[in-house]
Amino acid sequence: LEKLKEGNLRFVEGKPQERSFNGLDRAALAEFGQSPFATIIGCADSRCPLEILFDVQPGDVFVLRNAGNTCTHAEGSLVGSVEYSVGHLHTQLVLVLGHTKCGAIAGATGLALNSNSNSEKPDKSSLDKLLTGLGPVALQAKAELQPGASIEEVAAHAVKVNVFHTMERLLTYSKPIREKVASGEVVMQGAIYDIVSGAVDFLGPCPRQALVLDMDTCLAKEEPLSGPNRGGA
Repeated sequence: LEKLKEGNLRFVEGKPQERSFNGLDRAALAEFGQSPFATIIGCADSRCPLEILFDVQPGDVFVLRNAGNTCTHAEGSLVGSVEYSVGHLHTQLVLVLGHTKCGAIAGATGLALNSNSNSEKPDKSSLDKLLTGLGPVALQAKAELQPGASIEEVAAHAVKVNVFHTMERLLTYSKPIREKVASGEVVMQGAIYDIVSGAVDFLGPCPRQALVLDMDTCLAKEEPLSGPNRGGA
């Protein structure tokens, strides 16, 4: 985490490390493999170049990006890729990075706050489904603000809510990730990148992390007893 903080400070100050990455470096990565120190889940927005804003080189960070840095479904490549990074590449940090003026969050907020009861369309595009999946994030953001907050204010707050939502979903959907965070092998943190100042605001862990990590214990306690005497003749 400190490496990312220091790299972002260099980026903000316009003082990136003076170094080169040449053919020998590429050959070394190809021969000996990658060993990234962090996994970063960011938005696909072209204004958020993750390696640049953290002043890192190829091989330093394992990067996953999609519109809205979101994880609305257990299936798909995002959860599996994070499992790969912490399980096989042994990254010890998972950072979920949102950013200010996020178009996906703004679109989802507008859709959620202006939706009609008959908004279900038979031919919804993948983008429609993505924005609809972010609807609960926008509604939670609205509920946490004072009544009368504008759509812009709700969307700005929803960026933070969505970071924590993605972290919580990763832990909920993936037992391997949950186990590594619970054991202390992996740290999961949230952050928001300001696309104007260039600074990253580190938010810390998900507020509900302890509750989510305890879900396996709770489920184990609720499991019915099974055995040869479970009914029957």
